[in-house]
Amino acid sequence: MAGASPASLSIAVGNAGGMGALGALLTSADGIRKWVSEVRAGTAGPFQLNTWIPDPDPRRDADAEARTRAFLAGWGPLVPAAAGDVTRPGLGEQCDAFVEAAPAAVSSIMGVFPSEFVTRLKAKRIPWFATATTLAEARRARDAGADAIIAQGFEAGGHRGSFDQAAAERQLTGLFALLPRFADGLDLPIIAAGGIGDGRGVAAALTLGASAAIVGTAFLRCPEAKTHPAWSNALANLEPEDTMLTRALTGRAARAVATDYVKAAAAPEAPPPAPYPVQRGLTALMKDAGAAAGDHHRMQLWAGQSAAMAKSVPAGDLVAEIWRQAQELMP
Repeated sequence: MAGASPASLSIAVGNAGGMGALGALLTSADGIRKWVSEVRAGTAGPFQLNTWIPDPDPRRDADAEARTRAFLAGWGPLVPAAAGDVTRPGLGEQCDAFVEAAPAAVSSIMGVFPSEFVTRLKAKRIPWFATATTLAEARRARDAGADAIIAQGFEAGGHRGSFDQAAAERQLTGLFALLPRFADGLDLPIIAAGGIGDGRGVAAALTLGASAAIVGTAFLRCPEAKTHPAWSNALANLEPEDTMLTRALTGRAARAVATDYVKAAAAPEAPPPAPYPVQRGLTALMKDAGAAAGDHHRMQLWAGQSAAMAKSVPAGDLVAEIWRQAQELMP
């Protein structure tokens, strides 16, 4: 959960017996090292480090971006043309920091790691968990050297892990259909992700063939997550149908709260979003203004379909409750 995975959350989860995680997409190598140091000072529990496999550089369209900027002017400050000129930390420097940190696992999304990096992981005995949204993607990751596959159902909050971003909206398979397919078609451990918010979901995932489960959105209301109050409040009792897939926030397909902005951006008369990461840059001023005003309709509110299960309780208590409930349901 890039931007929503502070060290405090992983410390609490680790001390309760779970595995913490850093979504490192926008984190520099030095930032990764600082996060790792802080987590290790607070817990002996395991954690994983995650990042995206980058897309090729986007094709820019100045006229299309101007239309998007004009649309965004109705939701926040005027957006300068240079706002779309954004980058991310280099994958190479992040990979170097990952190997140096030697976490319990490294995970990927939206593709497979370069073979040179996989070789380095193997040499350090660092497992690679590869996110996949289809069996074909999972097999590609297996063949590239992945040690386990994260099966991401369409229920998941945040960005879709599709290897081909153009196919993200078409490749929408629910977790309960995905898990048996992966279990029957792979000889690697499977980790379930998407729509799991309590012990019932964990027990169901394990029954369907998963070896472990990932819980994301359910932790966002925990105090250790340090989620903006407007975001946290928007998750309370949120119906599954009040989330939606959108490219309007970053240019990549992602599940978010169906805010007024997200719904307006999906209207036929709205301009199509720019590609990632241009759209992320163009919407940054609106998001900042929304956060400053506490206006969740102008913020970036990632949320899975199980968001209503998120509770304002300490993260460690939530981990214990989830596992207790799962154990009660398992044979």
